[in-house]
Amino acid sequence: MFALSLIEHDLSLPPELLSLPLDKAISGELERLFLDKVIPNLGLCVSVYDIQSVNGGIVYPNEGAPAYVVRFRLVMFRPFVGEILVGKIQSSDVNGLRLSLGFFNDIYVPVHLLKLPRSEKNGVWIWEYEGEELYLDKDEEILFRVHSVKYPPIPVVQDKDANPFAPMEITAGIIDDGLGLLSWWGE
Repeated sequence: MFALSLIEHDLSLPPELLSLPLDKAISGELERLFLDKVIPNLGLCVSVYDIQSVNGGIVYPNEGAPAYVVRFRLVMFRPFVGEILVGKIQSSDVNGLRLSLGFFNDIYVPVHLLKLPRSEKNGVWIWEYEGEELYLDKDEEILFRVHSVKYPPIPVVQDKDANPFAPMEITAGIIDDGLGLLSWWGE
């Protein structure tokens, strides 16, 4: 679910940070630039893990800030296909479920990846198991398997009524045995 990614970045350090120790100033600027951002094919940046090297400090003509080449590692949220995670149901509609991990909310379970036999009443999905109706209610904890992770391109134009752009989308499923609400499986 989490991975370390080594990055090399040309960093221009704003002059107002020059009064701080160099390592603190660079670390703070890296966090400002990368924290809570999605980097395509790497994932969601959760934290700056460490700084490997800092080179440079050159002030170029017409620039008011020193430029450094910084090598550092980031902790990235990047689930792999087939990984099983626990989240909460954020919403439900005729298209399926939307799940949340608390820090990441763009997880979708399409209808075809819900358990069979299933039905839907008033936007809530129901798994019909041995004559019992088991509801997939909002805010319930759910065990799911990652089916794909996509990094869609940034749209040039977006409709007014469209959902906000998600730079990373996870498609998940609960169709396999043992997956679904934690309350279904007992202790």
